[in-house]
Amino acid sequence: QVQLVESGGGLVQPGGSLRLSCAASGFTFSSYAMTWYRQVPGKERDMVARISRGGGVTTYADSVKGRFTISRSNVKSTLYLQMNSLKPEDTGVYYCTQGSTWGQGTQVTVSS
Repeated sequence: QVQLVESGGGLVQPGGSLRLSCAASGFTFSSYAMTWYRQVPGKERDMVARISRGGGVTTYADSVKGRFTISRSNVKSTLYLQMNSLKPEDTGVYYCTQGSTWGQGTQVTVSS
């Protein structure tokens, strides 16, 4: 079955970096655009970054432009999110999705 497993979250100080990964299985990864979302308690999930099937087109939320980079390896069926210059407002649970299935999420906490 379709499975998405996020990893790489943790506690980091403001200004720090993290790299999230999303391992995909059960579907043809290269046939799907992929998206990272973030959710904080009491709010809906917000789109953080999206990448096209081949990786050539990327889209970012205004709040993360210039700090986050989405990428993918279709050989490894893995999605990535490089997060630099992290801010406390980046805190939340990060999810990846191909549109119909969600992973379990990985917690990112930015705090001093």
